[in-house]
Amino acid sequence: MFTGLIQKTGKVRRVSRGRGLVLEFQFDPWPEPLVKGESVAVNGVCLTVCASDATRFTADVLEETARRSTLASLLPGARVNLERAMKAGDRFGGHVVQGHVDGVGTLASRTAKGRDFALRFRCPRAIAAATVLKGSIAVNGVSLTVSGLGDDWLQVDVIPTTAAETNLGALKAGDPVNLESDVLGKYAIRRGETADDDASPRASSGGVTMDLLAENGFL
Repeated sequence: MFTGLIQKTGKVRRVSRGRGLVLEFQFDPWPEPLVKGESVAVNGVCLTVCASDATRFTADVLEETARRSTLASLLPGARVNLERAMKAGDRFGGHVVQGHVDGVGTLASRTAKGRDFALRFRCPRAIAAATVLKGSIAVNGVSLTVSGLGDDWLQVDVIPTTAAETNLGALKAGDPVNLESDVLGKYAIRRGETADDDASPRASSGGVTMDLLAENGFL
């Protein structure tokens, strides 16, 4: 599990496409070195560290992950957002980010709003449907608040610090991004889809309940 608070950015060092996609990333060292088998979110995608040293790590990318995200289009030198999985008891500053990308969005426009700016993304309708105004969305792994929403687009506002310390500040119109909807929204939609299923013993309850959250590890 992640929080959407980017800890640092790194760069793609190597891309291998032999029998499957393998990516190597370079970064400034963490105080505690990465270890083999731990999870790191790269542009919002949860990857497993296959090999690492103080300033590099390598990860295999599932075919499904490559299909649903922007990782397959990364080139050497590309800047990426990095976040290690949170530890139990860590401060929770963003929102629940699983690192399971729902799909790819495309930057439609960037509009200055005083010192801040608004980013509007075209996105699949399923992602927009699982999103609520003033709710949360992860864009390239960054936890952001939804400031505008349509049937096939969503908008977020970005402060200068976020723009400088992540790769969002360099986005140009047409650039793709990884999008992960708030998991609570996805559960709500799924419950709504099964609410009329008489075969389900819990169908009549509907919606997101405290019991449902507890069962799935959120409480």
